[in-house]
Amino acid sequence: MPVLDRESSKVSGGGDGLPKLPLPALKDTLDTYLRCMKHLLTEEQFNRTQNIVRQFGAPGGVGELLQGKLKERRESKANWVYEYWLNDMYLNNRLALPVNSSPVMVFPQQNFRAPIDSLRFAAHLISGVLEYKCLLDARALPVDYARGQLAGTPLCMEQYYRLFTSYRLPGPERDTLVAQESSVMPEPEHIIVACKNQFFVLDVVINFRRLNERDLLTQLDKIVKMADSEEERLPPIGLLTSDGRTQWAESRSVLMRESTNRDSLDMIERCLCLVCLDDGTGAEINDTTRALLMLHGGGVAKNGGNRWYDKPMQFVVGADGCCGVVCEHSPFEGIVLVQCTEYLLKYMVGSPSKLVRAASVSELPAPRRLRWKCSPEIHKLLSASTDKLQRLVRNLDMNVYKFHSFGKEFIKKQKMSPDAYIQVALQLAFYRCHGRAVSTYESASIRRFQEGRVDNIRSATPEALAFVKAMTDGKVTTSQDAEKMEMLQGAITAQAKCTILAITGMGIDNHLLGLRGIAHELKMEKPEIFKDETYLISNQFVLSTSQVPTTVEMFCCYGPVVPNGYGACYNPQSDHIVFCVSSFRESSQTCSAEFVKCLMQGLLDMRDLCNRCSDATGHRKGQTLETHTQTETKWQNKTPHARPDSSKSRQMLPQVLVKTPEQTNVDVQTQTAPQPEAQDLNSRSKSQH
Repeated sequence: MPVLDRESSKVSGGGDGLPKLPLPALKDTLDTYLRCMKHLLTEEQFNRTQNIVRQFGAPGGVGELLQGKLKERRESKANWVYEYWLNDMYLNNRLALPVNSSPVMVFPQQNFRAPIDSLRFAAHLISGVLEYKCLLDARALPVDYARGQLAGTPLCMEQYYRLFTSYRLPGPERDTLVAQESSVMPEPEHIIVACKNQFFVLDVVINFRRLNERDLLTQLDKIVKMADSEEERLPPIGLLTSDGRTQWAESRSVLMRESTNRDSLDMIERCLCLVCLDDGTGAEINDTTRALLMLHGGGVAKNGGNRWYDKPMQFVVGADGCCGVVCEHSPFEGIVLVQCTEYLLKYMVGSPSKLVRAASVSELPAPRRLRWKCSPEIHKLLSASTDKLQRLVRNLDMNVYKFHSFGKEFIKKQKMSPDAYIQVALQLAFYRCHGRAVSTYESASIRRFQEGRVDNIRSATPEALAFVKAMTDGKVTTSQDAEKMEMLQGAITAQAKCTILAITGMGIDNHLLGLRGIAHELKMEKPEIFKDETYLISNQFVLSTSQVPTTVEMFCCYGPVVPNGYGACYNPQSDHIVFCVSSFRESSQTCSAEFVKCLMQGLLDMRDLCNRCSDATGHRKGQTLETHTQTETKWQNKTPHARPDSSKSRQMLPQVLVKTPEQTNVDVQTQTAPQPEAQDLNSRSKSQH
């Protein structure tokens, strides 16, 4: 099976000592499944599904047989669902990685006054990467502990050790997540620098000594000069990695026919990470522009070929100050990306650049350009990949918006969870835009367990639907306010209950996936419950949402996971909330600016409701529920609304302009996640596509 060759967890920071992921009772999962779906279906659909589920769960039926097999699997595996989940969520997915799968972190805009400034920034960043890698190699990274719901539990740290040691290898039907850590292969001691669509090997250890910042700057300067050489320039092979996974696997097999190409591929696949030195694009620099450039590089005319998407960490340093990280998501969840990037930015602020004091390695060997032998077939494949990336660039509709009216402190004063409050606001925004509710995926960390990744919190609860219907009925009387507030508190409570079930390993999505996976493994005919239309609808996450809170001023974004869906990533701060909403222009049903407009209105309406009820009662009832999660949601068939003129809509919505954080605000906090249930930026399941 082409899954991750996992590194040992028998050293500090692994999963030893943590409990195994529990296996929920079959009846509990089936009952919850029906309850989650009933309000999203027609009466006819639900009745049919109810009969199918009853038959599946009957004594002596197929469900009991499969549940028994899963119990056996749980005994023999560290984590009974991990392999099924990794394949379904990522490795089986045939869509291109940029936009569809790879999230990005967008750094604060940098003010580079001269070309050398961007190289200094890159050298300083690489030094930080090497410092962080030393922590990982020594297994010295402090263990994360859960915060929020059920706080204090130690969390599995295995994902951190894949940051710089793994690689996603394309396959014709399924990719392979390869771990480089091995007793046979030497540790990688080089990074790959991409510049003007060319790839260069930068050795970071020479003669058993790590390069200091001055040496790194010298080498980067050499690389830029080498990349400027027109006669040496080679085709932009990196564009092939932006294609669909099956197409890229085919292209890679063609490349592998030549030994020169095999050597170059090997150097890229074994490197620590990529550093992409991007040219300035000449575009107006705002947060939406920077988000787009991180997600797809702006296409072939800009920096779209200056990437290698199979590598987990690509640090982008643009000459125009547009910087960030592109992340291949299969090795680790969002919190690992956040923790690593926060460490690096805090390192760069708190550790002065050491370009003068340190002794350098004498006579540095020149960095090496990777060579490619390109047949006419490769040129044809490059042309096809280029066209597909250009279509993706044209298709993506992104809107980054900073909501200033309030932040999480106001929500906490209402004795409500900020995450649950925002989730309900997203439900309200979608209902206002489209007049219905859809299956919503909010990922919940299960790192409390060995090899734990995420499960799903189904945020589109019946309680949330009741609330959003009440908020859109046009009634504003005081008695109605009291009812609406009761409904809001009910929606928040329902969200909290779903969260606790998911983070304690009692969610339904992984369990259903496991039952489906074990049936396939046993070569059984696919059970009717998994062929039923309801199961397909349940996995059509039109609204793909994630909470990605940061303590350093940066933000995360990604694309939708279905053609007619939204990606909605949010970063709640004390007095504001950053939203990154994406959709596809080719869908007549969606518009990012219109969704943001409905979201802003919904947040203000909810605030006004809370304030009116506070004024009426003088206090707020309820309990504070600190749920920390991230969400993905998808879309089914919705009655299409007329798509507004997005350019006009955007003019009403100011763009976010994130400023470089003050040094006093960036004390290093690497031990615990700021919001630990917010573990997944953008999980996607095969069934979503």
